Parts: sequence; structure tokens; C-alpha cells
Amino acid sequence: MGEIKSTLELAMERTKKFAISEKEKEEIKQKEVLQKATSLFHRYREGHLSLNEILKQIEKMEKKTAITVRESLLSQWIDALSLDDDDERILKGIESLKGQNLDELKQKFHYLLSQYQVVKGTIKEEVRAQFTEALRKDGIYGSAVEPKLEGGELWKKENEKLDQIYKVKLEEIKEQLRVL
Repeated sequence: MGEIKSTLELAMERTKKFAISEKEKEEIKQKEVLQKATSLFHRYREGHLSLNEILKQIEKMEKKTAITVRESLLSQWIDALSLDDDDERILKGIESLKGQNLDELKQKFHYLLSQYQVVKGTIKEEVRAQFTEALRKDGIYGSAVEPKLEGGELWKKENEKLDQIYKVKLEEIKEQLRVL
């Protein structure tokens, strides 16, 4: 007579074929560690987690995991530096994980950021004047007329040129942060 097997026994027999290799286990663990680092990155950037809390969490991790999380966080923070806003919070995080004073690079970044904003403001005013003059020639003028720059081709073209010039300089700063 045939043997009657439980559902559990049948499931166990079927899953024997799907054993996970050590390499796959390591890949899964690596993904989890990177997800943890990404989570810490976003929570810190958004202000939901303090730098001290991040450091405490990293200290609680096993050594290999802690090193990976630190490297990932540093990489993400450095990549997140942008000319769109003052990233003082991110700079503090980088400084803390690097364990050294980054005043010189921070000053360089702030100087680049202020230069960028001044030049962008100047270009914005020049484009605004050109738009206003073009509207005036078409018979549209007055104190209520406020040209919308963001949608215009001229603004996009000038803004792209400016971004290209300053992003090269920003990448130099990022590279210096990476090699420290």
C-alpha cells in the first residue's frame, strides 16, 4: 500500500531542490546591508535620524557589516551633494564618518555654491530682461507682466550651460572627499 505523506513532508521534499548556495546567501546579506545603509541615508537626510543615532547603530553591527554600511553611507552622502541647496547636514555626516576635519573642503563647497547662486541669479535677470523686452515688442507690458522663465528654451539652455560648468567643479570636490 502507498505511503501517505503530510503536506509538510511534501513541501520539504519539493524545497530540497531549491537549496540556497553560500554565494546566494552572501548576496542576500549584502543586499540587506545596502538596504539598511540606504534607509539610514534617507532618514538622516530628511532629519528623522540624528548623526549620533546612526553612529550608535553602526557600532552595534558586526565589523564587516559596519564597514560596508559606513562605505555605502559615505558614497551616498558624497553623491547627494548638489548645487541646488546647502547640504550642511550631509557634510557633517561625511565629516563624522571620515573621522577628520573637512573645513577646507566645506569652505570650497560653500564658495562654489555661493558662486553658482550668484551667477544663476545674474543669468536669470538677464533672461528675464530679454523675455520682458520680447513681450514689450509684442505689445504686452505693464507692472503685472511677470515672464515665466522656467518654461522658456533660452532659460533651459543657459541653465544647462551653467550647470555643466559648475558640476565639473562639484565633481572635483566630491572626488577629493572620496580619496580622503
